[in-house]
Amino acid sequence: MTNESWGHIREELISSVGKNNYTNWIEPLEFSDLEDGVAKFYVPTQFMGNWVSRNFGDKILNQLQKAGQDVARIEFSVPSTRRVRVEDAPKKTQAAAQPSRNDADLPGAPLDARFTFDTFVVGKPNELAHAAARRVAEGGTVTFNPLFLYGGVGLGKTHLMHAIAWELQKRSPGLRVVYLSAEQFMYRFVQALREKDMIAFKQLFRAVDVLMVDDVQFIAGKDATQEEFFHTFNALVDQNKQIIVSSDRAPNEIPGIEDRIVSRLQSGLVVDLHPTNYELRLGILQQKVEQYSNQFRDLEIQDGVLEFLAHRISTNVRVLEGALMRLFAFGALVGREITLELTQDCLADVLRASDRKITVEEIQRKVSDHYNIRLSDLIGPKRVRTFARPRQIAMFLSKQLTSRSLPEIGRRFGGRDHTTVMHGVRRIEELRAQDSQIAEDLELLRRSLEA
Repeated sequence: MTNESWGHIREELISSVGKNNYTNWIEPLEFSDLEDGVAKFYVPTQFMGNWVSRNFGDKILNQLQKAGQDVARIEFSVPSTRRVRVEDAPKKTQAAAQPSRNDADLPGAPLDARFTFDTFVVGKPNELAHAAARRVAEGGTVTFNPLFLYGGVGLGKTHLMHAIAWELQKRSPGLRVVYLSAEQFMYRFVQALREKDMIAFKQLFRAVDVLMVDDVQFIAGKDATQEEFFHTFNALVDQNKQIIVSSDRAPNEIPGIEDRIVSRLQSGLVVDLHPTNYELRLGILQQKVEQYSNQFRDLEIQDGVLEFLAHRISTNVRVLEGALMRLFAFGALVGREITLELTQDCLADVLRASDRKITVEEIQRKVSDHYNIRLSDLIGPKRVRTFARPRQIAMFLSKQLTSRSLPEIGRRFGGRDHTTVMHGVRRIEELRAQDSQIAEDLELLRRSLEA
């Protein structure tokens, strides 16, 4: 079997393992040789080899046999020396830990070469997170430890994590940088327990210079994994090593996480990636159009299409980017200019799913429950602060999460004038930037309403 034939076989696996799994676990495999019915592959780390063997080994073997290869089993091994450096990486993925030293068994997950600081679009909702990530990526003295990034799905947490890893390796090639998900940390830990090799596990993770753990909420409720994560965390902090962690919510909002871990996670810089606004979404779309310009050279896009998408698809950047790619692919296949009409036809299902279905009444109930006040007081005439501030928050969320006009919102708040609603919305906008408690309340309520 040649490398070329393995390339064809590998691509056949996309449909059976899924695009994300293919990109992260199958694409990095490098065919070595086929001898005596054993197909051998190189992997960036032993952890990856074990993971692929357990989760995708049967699928790979089956695909090889379907292609006519005389294969009875497959083996994965790490090359004795790292033969791939960052500058020679494949376009899509690359092992996360690639120092100049011979660290063949660092347990990192693959990085996505698309996720760099150059491709990260900065706007008001994510500017603090971007600045903090940039500062950590400069290396040098550890100023805040850990850096904790949190936010909803598709807001850029993983992008920033990968960007930090790429930048650190670029600036300091000998740095031992490990990026992996909390789930992968857990599997590595469980594997060490099963193989009675905890000493090697501890030495491995506590010898790194930068540890990056994505989606830390996945260790919630896993007592033994939390115990080991806590000790690993402490050991690295004591050595003044940088830790970067991400989650879908703030440390104190993750159910099932031990208090001592919450305290540790809150001891550094905690940064929220806010939901995207219209300007940021439009900027992301414009950048993607530039990226697609070489792939779709003759395709034209009508004025107003990007603005339409940025307005209609507001909750998830991944959905937004996927919609644009589908639109470009459809336009190229049918050989037509991308017009507003074509956009509405091509993305009908996406647009329906993205339509705002939250009502003012739902918002009022959620806010009154959150602040433990009666609904009648929330929409009633009393102006005492206990009721006025939650009322303004409910007005703000009604403006943000529904398509109701200011006069319509005012009518649902006891027949108030639209100028009263406008004042309330502006006041909460100001307070959100000044008062962290109000910012947290708004984010918690928004997530609850959109769940």
